[in-house]
Amino acid sequence: MTQDILSDRDMNVIFREAHSFTGWQDMPVSEITIRAMYDLLRLGPTSLNCSPARFVIVRSDDAKKKLADCVTSTGKDLVSAAPFSVIVGLEANFYEKQDDLFIHYPEAKRLFKENQALAQEEAFRGSSIQGGYLIIAARALGLDCCLIPQIDQDKVNEAYFKDSSCRVNFICSMGYGDAAGMTAHDYRLSFDEACEIV
Repeated sequence: MTQDILSDRDMNVIFREAHSFTGWQDMPVSEITIRAMYDLLRLGPTSLNCSPARFVIVRSDDAKKKLADCVTSTGKDLVSAAPFSVIVGLEANFYEKQDDLFIHYPEAKRLFKENQALAQEEAFRGSSIQGGYLIIAARALGLDCCLIPQIDQDKVNEAYFKDSSCRVNFICSMGYGDAAGMTAHDYRLSFDEACEIV
């Protein structure tokens, strides 16, 4: 399996030709596609398979209005217009599922439960990684994405995670992008600017 390489077309879809869209085609996204997206992203690796991300799919008109109240003016338009948005949350007590998720290491749950600093660090890191898998899975299924800037985390947590141990990490709107007015990619750091081989 590790010798299989995606085609250039696949890499174009996921990376080279993918953009952050701010406009959307009037095309609904099926629940089948949304479920398929999660079924892909959940297979991506996390430390000790801890899988700390939790996802709220904001799809109905009422839910969009509720989420729009939690973001800045720019974000309001993006959230309102998109077919759906995903709140990528982190479950602070993710380790409660650890016995099922990593049966090869029975001490994993205790490791995190007795070291809350480590657990919080892993919850943020792992949910961020899973959020990246979310975007890759969405693009692989033909969807386009746009990260929502400047969210009010307190408002999101109050609206969606009140009385729970989940907290928001970031929000990403999704759908079938409208390429009208799309510009070329902004500059990305070159290998020599961002990488070092030691």
